[in-house]
Amino acid sequence: MPPPTPPGPGTAASTISTLRRLGPFVRPARTRIALGALAALLASLSALAIPRVLERIVDGPLAGGVATGDRTGLYVGTAAVLAFGLLEAAFIAARRRLVLVPSTEVEKAMRMRLFAHLQDLEVAFHDRWSGGQLLSRSMSDINLLRRWIAFGIVMLVVDAVTLVVGTGLLLATSVPLGLIYLAGAVPVTVMAFRFSRRFRAVARLSQDQAGDLATNVEESVHGIRVLKAFGRGRDAMAGFTARATTLRETEIRKARILSTLQGSFTAIPDVALGFALALGIWLVSEGDLGVGALAAFFATTAVLAAPVIDLGMLLSMTLNARTALERYLEVLDTPVAVTDPEHPVRLTDPRGELELRGVRFRFQDATTDVLDGVDLVVPAGSRTALVGLTGSGKSTLAMLVPRLYDVTGGQVLVDGVDVRDLTRADLRTVVSVAFEDATLFSASVRENILLGAPAGARDGAAGEAALARAIDVARAGFVHDLPDGVETTIGEEGLSLSGGQRQRLALARAIAAEPRILVLDDPLSALDVETEAAIQARLDVELAGITTLVVAHRPSTVALADRVAVLEDGRITAVGTHSDLLATHPSYRHLISTLDAEQQDDDARHTDPAEPGILRSSAPAADGRASTGGGRTR
Repeated sequence: MPPPTPPGPGTAASTISTLRRLGPFVRPARTRIALGALAALLASLSALAIPRVLERIVDGPLAGGVATGDRTGLYVGTAAVLAFGLLEAAFIAARRRLVLVPSTEVEKAMRMRLFAHLQDLEVAFHDRWSGGQLLSRSMSDINLLRRWIAFGIVMLVVDAVTLVVGTGLLLATSVPLGLIYLAGAVPVTVMAFRFSRRFRAVARLSQDQAGDLATNVEESVHGIRVLKAFGRGRDAMAGFTARATTLRETEIRKARILSTLQGSFTAIPDVALGFALALGIWLVSEGDLGVGALAAFFATTAVLAAPVIDLGMLLSMTLNARTALERYLEVLDTPVAVTDPEHPVRLTDPRGELELRGVRFRFQDATTDVLDGVDLVVPAGSRTALVGLTGSGKSTLAMLVPRLYDVTGGQVLVDGVDVRDLTRADLRTVVSVAFEDATLFSASVRENILLGAPAGARDGAAGEAALARAIDVARAGFVHDLPDGVETTIGEEGLSLSGGQRQRLALARAIAAEPRILVLDDPLSALDVETEAAIQARLDVELAGITTLVVAHRPSTVALADRVAVLEDGRITAVGTHSDLLATHPSYRHLISTLDAEQQDDDARHTDPAEPGILRSSAPAADGRASTGGGRTR
C-alpha cells in the first residue's frame, strides 16, 4: 500500500490536540512522569539560583570582605553554589529514574495495543497495507513516541518554565538589559512558527519513506531465492539504492531546516547579549547598575542558553512525535470490518452443515462482483469439491466460510446459523482451513502443528496423541528426521523446507484443530500423484463425518470428494458426481481436460529423487535431512 498522503502543516493547537490522544496510554504512568517533570524543573530552578548567589558574592565578600580579611561571606557563598550544583545533579538523576521505567511501559502498552488491533483487522486490510509500513509504525514510530514522553515533553515544559522564570529574573536584575534579551525572542518566535510548518511535512515524508524502505527489504529477503535464481540481485540493489537515496535526501532536508533553526536560536540571543553587554558596561560606569548585578545577569543568560538552544531540537522532536502518533493512529483508528455480533449465537453441538445462500462478494474498490449469487449446500459429514477456471473465485469463496472476508451479499450458514451471528472465535473452532500457500511460523514443528488445536489437546498425553495423529494423516513423518524432531525450530515462514513439506505441515495443523468443517484450498498441489494418493487414502478415513469443502485445482484432488460443484462466472452452474458431470456438463469436461494437462506438468516438476513427492525449495542439508532456520537447522 502506498503511504497515506501527509496531512497539511497544521498549527500548534492541532499538534496539541493530536498529542492528547496519547492520554489513555500515558495515564497509568502520569504520576511518575509528572514527578519527573517536577524534578527536572527543580534542577533548572537550582541552576537559576546560582547567579543570585554570585551577585551576593560579588557585591558582598568580593567587594569588601576579602580586603578586610573576613572570608566568612565568601565561604558561605561558595558553599551555597556547591549546594545548588549538587541539588541540580540530584534532581536530574531523579528525573531520569522517575521517567525511564514508566515510559517503557507506555511503549509496551502502545505496541501491544497495535499488535492486538492488527490481529483483529480483517484480511482485506492486510491486503492493502504493506508489511514494511506496519513494521515501521509498530517499531520506530512507537520508539520515537517513547523517547518524546520520557524526554521531549518533560524538557519542553521544563525549558519553557525555565525561560519564563529566567526572563523574569533578568528583568528584575535590569529592565533595560532584560528588554534587549526579550527583543531577541521576537524573531526566534517567528522562525519557530515557520519551522513547525515546514518541518512537519518533511518529517511525515521521511517516516513514510522509511516504511517503504522497510517494505523493500522485507520483499527482497522473502524473495531472495527468486532474485538469485533469475540473477536479479543488481536490479533489487538498484531499486533499494534509489529508495535509500530518496530517504537520505529527505533526511538532509530535515537536517537543513533544523540546523537553520538551531543556528538562529544560537546566533540571535548571542547578538542580543552583545548589545546587552555594551549597555551593561555603560550602566555600571554610570553607577546605575552594580557589578554583581551585571555578573548575575550574564550568569543567568548562560543558564538560559541551554534551554534556548534545545528549543529547536525539542520542537523538531515534538513534531516528529506528532507525525509518529498520526501514523500510529491511522492503523489504530481503522475500524474492524469483520466483527463479533452484539448478541452472538452459540453452537452447542455443531453438526457441520454448510450452506451458501445467494452469496455475493466484491473486493474493496472493485467495480464487479467476484461471486455473483452463489448457492451451494454441503451436507453435514459430506465432501464437496469446488472446481472452476483460474480466477473464478474458488479461493475467495473458501475464505468466506471462516469469515476471513465477509460477504457483501447473501449468507454463509453453518447448521442454519449465519456465520455473522457467531463470534469469530466460536466459528473458527468449528471451521479449519488449509491453504495452498502454506504459511509456517518461526517456532517448533510441534507449535506449528498444534497452533489451532483445542486448548485441552495441546499439552500432555492429549497433545502428543493429537500431534501423532496429525503427522500420520498428513504423511509428515519427515519431521522425526529433523535434528530435534518435532522440537526443531522452523526458520522464518518455513521457506527452507520444501514446498511439499510445508503443505503437509499445514494440512497436519488443520487436522489437529479437530474441526467439524474442513476447508482445503488445494493443500496437496506441491505433491506428486503417489504421495497425494497416500494422503487421500488416509483422509478418506479421517474425514469420515467431517464436512469438507475442497477447492480443487487438479483432477486428482476431486477424488477426495463425494460431489463436485462447478463455479462459473461467479455462480455455481452444476453440482453432481464426477462421472455424472463428465457425461452431462460440457464446461466441466473442458475444465477437467485442461486441469489434467496442467497436473501432468506439475507432476513432472514435483518429483524429488531424494524424497518422492516433495518439491525442494532449497538444497538438502549435508546429512540428507531437511534444513531449517534460514539454511541451518536449529
